[in-house]
Amino acid sequence: MTLNADVIHTLSSVTTATITTLLLKKGLRNVWMRGTRPLRPGQPRLVGRAFTLRFVPARDDLATPESWSKPISTRAAIEAMPAGCIAVVDAMGVTDAGIFGDILCARMKMRGVAALVTDGVVRDLAGVLGTNLPVWCQGAAAPPSVAGLTFVNWQEPIGCGGVAVFPDDVVVADDDGAVLIPATLLDEIVAAAPEQERLENWIMQEVASGASLPGLYPPNAENKARYEATKPVRK
Repeated sequence: MTLNADVIHTLSSVTTATITTLLLKKGLRNVWMRGTRPLRPGQPRLVGRAFTLRFVPARDDLATPESWSKPISTRAAIEAMPAGCIAVVDAMGVTDAGIFGDILCARMKMRGVAALVTDGVVRDLAGVLGTNLPVWCQGAAAPPSVAGLTFVNWQEPIGCGGVAVFPDDVVVADDDGAVLIPATLLDEIVAAAPEQERLENWIMQEVASGASLPGLYPPNAENKARYEATKPVRK
């Protein structure tokens, strides 16, 4: 299901740090995918539904170049990706076998995939960068995926960077990495996130003016009242 444009616009203006804080308040501590670093500095913050892919450890009879032509393959998975999704790949944290290279990333870009997020690595680094597909991963390695991994399926629950990701959960990725928003909590986070950002921006302004942190961050009753007074009056 495609994300509403208003949801994308709202979450694109909210940092992953803020989102983790909001999710923590709802009891979710494990939402930041470890190892998901931006491959290129300055990538825009991106938001999309998770399209999941899963690898397991390499098995010699399955992890072969011939597997790339089978019905269950990374190639087939890419052809099933809808425009606007974020491909989230469980590579088990393996960093010595690149899950995707330049050709696969180029096809994903052509299909309108918003980004690739993985706890593994890519290969053909210069070529991947040349596709302009935004990627969050642990870096690059020359060997192909079958040197260390077996691809098994797509659009099923996975674990990426130690986080449980289900198809159609929402992913937000920025300079701090990739964060998961469970689909069931999306509306609540979208409603709360802009206000949290406004509050933290106000606190930053207070700090810049020389205010001390106790009673300010988090704000006590007095500072909450001062903050509320700065908000425009609704008619």
